[in-house]
Amino acid sequence: MLRKVFWDDPYLRELDTKVNTVEGDRITLAETVFFAFSGGQESDAGHIGGHPVLEARTHDGDILYTLPEDHGLAPGDPVHVEIDWVRRYRLMRLHFAAEIVLELVYKHFPGIEKIGAHIAEDKARIDFALDENISKYFDLLGGEANRIVDADMPIESAFSDEAASRRYWKIDGFGKVPCGGTHVKRTGEVGAISLKRKNIGGGKERIEVFVA
Repeated sequence: MLRKVFWDDPYLRELDTKVNTVEGDRITLAETVFFAFSGGQESDAGHIGGHPVLEARTHDGDILYTLPEDHGLAPGDPVHVEIDWVRRYRLMRLHFAAEIVLELVYKHFPGIEKIGAHIAEDKARIDFALDENISKYFDLLGGEANRIVDADMPIESAFSDEAASRRYWKIDGFGKVPCGGTHVKRTGEVGAISLKRKNIGGGKERIEVFVA
């Protein structure tokens, strides 16, 4: 089974490993620091064996990496894996900013339905089924979110079921949430959170999340 080192250490930027399988332009690795799109969080960018990764996607617990067709790699070849750290760290910060905001929405809107989410390098978004303008609650949501950030609390991230690759994050006194993404170690790393509303259709509201 693929060892996902980004769970052990989301701050690790590079790794020496071996190619596990090759099928045309797609390869798998023995272990990796290169996160693939999951749970709304976009994939890392970077290189494997000096080749740019064109796509990374999960498949049956593994990660398939698409490289240029002329990559020339074979099973067992040693490779150096390196991620774009600036992008990864932005994704980590925005991911957790969105997680904080989501938990606060659940707190203040019991029973609300989340209908979508996406974490990119420039912003995160969370979509809800809601029949009112959610921006009137932004002072409340943003104020509570930034107080959590300012408190610089530790964030625990670990397995709830390692055999099933189920993970969670936890902040004491705030929440424990199932999540397999990459997370910062302390809330203070997130930076100042700001919110923007976008109406995406009847009965639907979108919160766009930004970090300073």
